[in-house]
Amino acid sequence: MCSLWDDLESLTDSASCSSSADLGNRGTIKAAAHFDPSEDAEALKAAMKGFGTKDKVLIDILTQRSCEQRQLIAEAYQDATGSALQDDLEGETRGDFEDVLVALVSTPAAYDCHEVMRAMKGAGSKDDILIEIFASRTNEQIKALSDVYLNEKENLLIKDLRKEVGGDFSKALFLLAEGERDESTGVDVDGAKEDAQALYEASEKKWGTDESAFIEILCQRSEAQLRQIFVEYKSISGKTLQHSIEGEMSGELEELLVAIVKCVKSRPAYFAERLHESMKGGGTDEATLHRIMVSRSEIDLLDVRKEFKKLYDESLHSALESDLSGDHGDCVLAICGGDDGD
Repeated sequence: MCSLWDDLESLTDSASCSSSADLGNRGTIKAAAHFDPSEDAEALKAAMKGFGTKDKVLIDILTQRSCEQRQLIAEAYQDATGSALQDDLEGETRGDFEDVLVALVSTPAAYDCHEVMRAMKGAGSKDDILIEIFASRTNEQIKALSDVYLNEKENLLIKDLRKEVGGDFSKALFLLAEGERDESTGVDVDGAKEDAQALYEASEKKWGTDESAFIEILCQRSEAQLRQIFVEYKSISGKTLQHSIEGEMSGELEELLVAIVKCVKSRPAYFAERLHESMKGGGTDEATLHRIMVSRSEIDLLDVRKEFKKLYDESLHSALESDLSGDHGDCVLAICGGDDGD
């Protein structure tokens, strides 16, 4: 695992930039040809009519249409039945299968927003959800989920986040939640050297750590610039920036900054690692598994599959097949697509 995150050899090569995944052409789910939303809506209606539900029909339609097409199906379903597709899915299905179907018929912004809401619900926040979403999403995605939050809660997301988190972790999270990170693609090498030196002096070169320098640089510089900073930092300190963060910090701030570093290096590898963690040990973290599989299904899930195979010498399809069962398993496997086995 360390060897993956320690490798800086091709980091500044534009061909290896993880942000290219956001072009959306490396997903497992594509728009269906000869698409008729009314026809699909009628098929879903028939599948949920009467005693029992024809789950295979739900899976075949909802995992083989793009998100945009699923929204058109939901509109046609509402027109045909007078009911919301999401409400009927919730009424006719149960448990993990219900959860993944609801994720599929949600818009990406609404799904992210509801996950953030869930993370802030009850006593204490579920920081791992907040870390994953705000470390990995683009400005556009963050602003879209913030708009949904404002519409549904009639309050600013950043304002409610302030009630949930504190300390240096909150400072970093708020910067990301503003959705104002520099997203330019140009690289200022001299600026990267200055930032790398500032980070070195804020950590390895002094007693104690100046977290503010890490927060300012990691949460605001562009990904292209950060990749150059990582290279310059290794040149100055002899250590990767990730190693320095792990050695100098702890708790949620460390987890958030490491997640940022990993996403900048390779979003697909970061998500592959998160998927593996969601399935290892006793029990499965289905919410994390659903969030990653659905949210990356039209962006870079093919690359996540590739990195999973590379990291764990097992295909993602095989790991899911071993971990899940029934209609829920069939649905997640359909999202995964092919098997990258030998």
